[in-house]
Amino acid sequence: MLTVHSDPARFRSVLGHFATGVAAITARDGAGKPVGMAVSSFTSVSLRPPLVAFLPGKSSTTFPAIAAHGTFCVNVLSAGQEPVCRALAVSGGDKFAGLDWRPGPHGDPVLDGVTAWIGCTVETVHDAGDHYIVLGRVDELDADPGSSPLLFYRSGYGRLAS
Repeated sequence: MLTVHSDPARFRSVLGHFATGVAAITARDGAGKPVGMAVSSFTSVSLRPPLVAFLPGKSSTTFPAIAAHGTFCVNVLSAGQEPVCRALAVSGGDKFAGLDWRPGPHGDPVLDGVTAWIGCTVETVHDAGDHYIVLGRVDELDADPGSSPLLFYRSGYGRLAS
């Protein structure tokens, strides 16, 4: 029998049976250009104070710009935004080419058509194996109650059944 430590592919496969929403974490780099990354590891943490968290991989080339900026926007992607997710999931290039957005409370991109957005200030960053745990203090937020979220399950995308 293989242990979890000796078989990371099995670990990933089994944990992939937990459905999650998909979010785009957006900010601005030092030159003011939009940066972003797709994550399925996003969660609410606390009501008082209002805190959320996301878990970027340490190999991310986008996260250092987000961390240096000090603020970010969580864009909860809607069911029709799989192309947005795919655009922000790649490394390098202009991830925002063809994406419509407006500046959020800190100037961070709020993507058009999202289910919800949450403007945050980086509170703390914790080391967590091959990832970081980023806690964000929620400064402002809004949602579209008529929208359905994009879901991620077993390495594929889905949506809620009506």
